[in-house]
Amino acid sequence: MKETPENIKLILKTLPEKPGVYRFYDDQGTVIYVGKAKRLKRRVSSYFNKDQDSPKVRMLVTKIRDIQTVVVDTEWEALLLENSMIKEFKPKYNIMLKDDKSYPWIAVTREPFARVFPTRRPDPATMRLFGPYSSVKQMNILLDLINEMFPIRNCKTLKNNDRPCMQYQIKRCAGPCCGLITAEEYQRNIEQAVQILRGNRKEVIRQLREEMMRYADEWKFEEAAEMKRKIGVLENFIVKSVVVNPSLTNLDAFGIEEDDSCFYISFLRVVDGAVVQAQTLEINNRLETTREDALWTAILEIRERLGSLSPTLLVPFEPILIPEGWVLQVPQRGDKHKLLELATRNANFYMLEKKKRQDLADPERRNIRVLQALQEALGMKTLPRRIECFDNSNTQGEEPVAAMSCFIDGKPAKSEYRHFNIKTVVGADDFASMEEVIYRRYHRLLEENKPLPDLVVIDGGKGQLHAAWNAIVALHIEDRIMMVGIAKRLEDIYKVGDNLPVYIDKRSEAQKLLQHVRDEVHRFGITHHRKRRAKTSIASILDDAPGIGKTLKTKLLKEFKSISKIKAASETEIAAVIGPKKASDLRLYLSKT
Repeated sequence: MKETPENIKLILKTLPEKPGVYRFYDDQGTVIYVGKAKRLKRRVSSYFNKDQDSPKVRMLVTKIRDIQTVVVDTEWEALLLENSMIKEFKPKYNIMLKDDKSYPWIAVTREPFARVFPTRRPDPATMRLFGPYSSVKQMNILLDLINEMFPIRNCKTLKNNDRPCMQYQIKRCAGPCCGLITAEEYQRNIEQAVQILRGNRKEVIRQLREEMMRYADEWKFEEAAEMKRKIGVLENFIVKSVVVNPSLTNLDAFGIEEDDSCFYISFLRVVDGAVVQAQTLEINNRLETTREDALWTAILEIRERLGSLSPTLLVPFEPILIPEGWVLQVPQRGDKHKLLELATRNANFYMLEKKKRQDLADPERRNIRVLQALQEALGMKTLPRRIECFDNSNTQGEEPVAAMSCFIDGKPAKSEYRHFNIKTVVGADDFASMEEVIYRRYHRLLEENKPLPDLVVIDGGKGQLHAAWNAIVALHIEDRIMMVGIAKRLEDIYKVGDNLPVYIDKRSEAQKLLQHVRDEVHRFGITHHRKRRAKTSIASILDDAPGIGKTLKTKLLKEFKSISKIKAASETEIAAVIGPKKASDLRLYLSKT
């Protein structure tokens, strides 16, 4: 690490051992990083007192030209101030919410005879707001429910009319413009709609039941029937909405997933066992950031968007920092644990869908990602851009051959596939055959001064792998090639010298790539072996036939295409090609074979 500038050394000496927030500035006076600390002096000095493992941190330190700090009373206040400053300064190296789209809200206007409608331009001064909704479909289901239950106007301007519009005729509006509903009755509908949007659906059902009984006592049976219809609509909606135990109410759950560049935090709000709000935040990890920092960033962002959080938060792990008055639970079993798992699955689904969209937009990106996963799983120093895979094939010890498939950047390079006829091995000795093929392949590449592959895959277990590695050692290129074997039975992956297989998730893209490489060498090798065996079989039968030389054999195969068709042909048909005497001798010979 470079020598720390003198002005930075002076600042470090005067930092207090108190909680606070620090800001790093570059030579342009721009804030490039904001961080919080339980002890400012210890945390800020750590950037300069030791060699950093992270390249990103090392890069950050080289750009720091000034440091400013703000001292606060508690670590919780530091977290809140850090969150606020990150939003204000948008530093280059901080984690940032990747929220480039405006989520829709459901608005209830603050006016007589209020309207209920979706909006992407929320205005708290003129609207009561519910949301935001990450799913437009979910929002529209709620709006359809409210419109089915309550005849709320949708015209933008309320005018005094002599007769109601078509919306009244189809029972989608109560006709306030014509005085067909009182302000009190209309407002009661609005308040019940608000209760539904807040998730208090059982309370609405209770109110509707009371109204139904009151109408029945007053012999207003049509009004009572309408209340009963609304209750049925809402109860049916609740049954479809419940995803956990209905006794769970007023809970917020946060699930988290991460990849190399981002954290994905899924938020679920549950009331009466139903998810009434759901969002997934994508947080860009621009520096070495802990899961706890990402989780708190998401919690504070959700609280800011919604105005408040439930009294109890379900989280996937217990944070070190828990402010007074907050209740955070990490359930290990039961319905709360199921709810937390649901939030985590939502985060995982969001992450996978994002990768699928990226893959569709840029197929090469997906291939590189898979190669990076394979590189990490095998502990390779370089990306396995070129992979070669070998397989032996023989029939009861006869016609031994081998095949090689080749993948470049995760895709089959069929022009690079190769066949090998075994030359020095007699009989069915797979180990010796594999050693011969590997030696011949890479001896030739070295002689022709061609690049070696990054990864060699042997279709076979530890015995085949050891035999192949002997050839690599004999060529003195063991430090230039990574070699693994893929066992036939369990498809375990073995590295040279390891007794236990490498752990790779059998459903992972890296494992599937290795299987694809192996399947290709199977297909290529079997096709070649069948052709060679068929050619040899045909040659052996006709070569021994009396009076049939190379020229007549060629004529026969050209005319009849195969031995089976020659056998099925009549003597007259064969005589038309090679003459009656030779045809008679061939028919007699074929009848004995």
